Amino acid sequence: MVRNVIIIGTGPAGFTAALYASRANLNPLIFEGSQPGGQLTITTDVENYPGFPDGIMGPELMDKFRSQAKKFGAEVLNLHIDKVDFSSPIFKIWAGEKEFSAHSIIISTGATAKLLGLDSEKKLMGYGVSACATCDGFFFKDKNVFVVGGGDSAMEEATFLTKFASKVTILHRRDTFRASKIMQDKVFKNNKIDVMWNTNVIDMIGDPDKNGLEAVEVENTISNVKTKIDCEGLFLGIGHKPNSDIFENQIDLNKTGYIITKNGSTQTSVSGVFAAGDIMDPVYRQAVTAAGTGCMAALDAEKYLEHLHV
Repeated sequence: MVRNVIIIGTGPAGFTAALYASRANLNPLIFEGSQPGGQLTITTDVENYPGFPDGIMGPELMDKFRSQAKKFGAEVLNLHIDKVDFSSPIFKIWAGEKEFSAHSIIISTGATAKLLGLDSEKKLMGYGVSACATCDGFFFKDKNVFVVGGGDSAMEEATFLTKFASKVTILHRRDTFRASKIMQDKVFKNNKIDVMWNTNVIDMIGDPDKNGLEAVEVENTISNVKTKIDCEGLFLGIGHKPNSDIFENQIDLNKTGYIITKNGSTQTSVSGVFAAGDIMDPVYRQAVTAAGTGCMAALDAEKYLEHLHV
């Protein structure tokens, strides 16, 4: 069976695409992948999504997205797509040995925040530890927070957080930043930002069931001296990795792996294959912008299928 449209990945982009495609009677098939619901499922309070003045938990918001898409007829499979073939007009994808095909594809596999790889980091994510200052900065008003990293991402996170936090300290494992000079200058000129050079975070201390993050343990990379520092918030500013590995050599990606779309469209380099959400957006990375591009991708796919007379 050749589907009208297959959506690879969920989150706000994938579920919104499924909602719009369903309402257009395209009977979309959506694959949830390894992280059903996307990054919002590891987010606690979401206070910046329109329509929820009292806020909503990230997983609950994604459940609402999923329910609404399914209500209008979207078929959701909890499978991970690990291979694709976009070389012919009938696009093929595989989840293990299972093969699926479609006249159009919407890719919404998102991007994953790069983490330090600590067990305590996973435990405290959403409980004082965050990988998105623009998402969570508001919760840290008048608090003492730390940012890990030395590139543009870390500089942007630190500068943004000064709007809320009383003090921001950047923890960097080297003695120089790799960020662009203009971003470094912003940081050095901001009297609310301090820098701890040659510093690695080796542990995060706290209990998600009590007060959340309370301290970080750091190690000086030169002296190897370990120090425990009181900490009310820790932001990981070491970048994001787009989940695009399986699309290499199938569609055009930029040098960091984000899918390239045509201006004013969600169309990729392959006609009939569209991209939405963080997989094609290295700039905004917000739930509401992801949902918007999901809507765009579904409308673009609908027009494409009309042109095919499917």
